[in-house]
Amino acid sequence: MVPLVHIVDDDAAFRRAMARLLQACGYRVALYESGNRLLESAPSAEPGCILLDVRMTGLGGLELQDRLHECGIILPIVFLTGYGDIPTSVRAIKAGAEDFLSKPISKGILLAAIERALARYEEAHERQVRLASLRAHVDTLTPRESEVFALMVRGKLNKQIAYQLGTSERTVKAHRHSIMEKLRVQSLAEAVSIAERLGMLAAPEGTNGTR
Repeated sequence: MVPLVHIVDDDAAFRRAMARLLQACGYRVALYESGNRLLESAPSAEPGCILLDVRMTGLGGLELQDRLHECGIILPIVFLTGYGDIPTSVRAIKAGAEDFLSKPISKGILLAAIERALARYEEAHERQVRLASLRAHVDTLTPRESEVFALMVRGKLNKQIAYQLGTSERTVKAHRHSIMEKLRVQSLAEAVSIAERLGMLAAPEGTNGTR
């Protein structure tokens, strides 16, 4: 699929110039005159990135960056601005921007930044897919298995889990066996790795951290 570059800038002439350049280089483009218009369109998860102006009428670039993050949109952002300063660029990069470039910008520098952003998108998308798969496996656990899982990945022994849950060690062993099968893992270390990647070890004991 040809990547889609979202261009967000309140300068109509700049938007058109960027669109012509990127289309000539084989990209698809979508144009927005404001940050609010991009939010209204709810950008899809298809491969792409965002070229974003910093200073715009209404929602500014940094504010839009925060809103997109809150919405879980993983499209990388390349900031383009004619009013760049170090504090603004540092804030943008710390918040996850791929690059912070000054207008006017050369074709080579722009295309290189876009290619880096697209590569970053692929990495983020693959990571998101892997996490969704792990979460789907965890979601197959029964409520009791979820409780056992939350304790076992914290290093609790079978007898400790049995005591805490008011059941027998034999029952805990059966739950552990079922958990390992459902998660498709062979060792406790693999199960702990899944819990870490899903952020479940930060959740209270007895919860699976995903619901």
